[in-house]
Amino acid sequence: MAPTGTEQQVPTKTYVVDPVHSSAGFAVVHNGVSTFRSGFGSFEARLRGGEEPRLEGTVDAGSIQIEEEMLKGHLLSPEFFDAERHPRLRFESTAFEVGEGGSLTVRGELEIRGERREVEAHGRFAELGEDAYGKARVGLSLGATVDRRGFGLDWNAELPSGGQVLDHEVMIAVELELVEEAE
Repeated sequence: MAPTGTEQQVPTKTYVVDPVHSSAGFAVVHNGVSTFRSGFGSFEARLRGGEEPRLEGTVDAGSIQIEEEMLKGHLLSPEFFDAERHPRLRFESTAFEVGEGGSLTVRGELEIRGERREVEAHGRFAELGEDAYGKARVGLSLGATVDRRGFGLDWNAELPSGGQVLDHEVMIAVELELVEEAE
């Protein structure tokens, strides 16, 4: 079916992430006073275009970008990502809808620590056409908020003044520039 004036179709190609021009990150409120942000250095993503686009990706939990070694060790431990037993975070879309002006809604299954939950992300889709090297490129900018406890990320500590060290809601943000896969 051809797109109407209010929707856009993803070209029928397969695209893979350009890691140099992409990022996968998260943010969570810390101590109730600031937002802690970090990301991952190693991840993969693939978008299959056409009438029913599909987005899938993985993140290497061990590639979390934290300079402080004790904090990084804590996040990779069984109290958080349990990276030894669950080295990858995964996402597979079940719906991919591009609307007017490139608005984007993606629904799918996110897996962290072996726990799979349905998530919905919103953002934008952009199509470049060909880049300077003759390869087709598209871009996705997506954000979602999840309750980390649904994935077994339950660790927390009480603050002496009341409240907890970490909020339950985590904001996930991905910026993906994808290039046509070589045949």
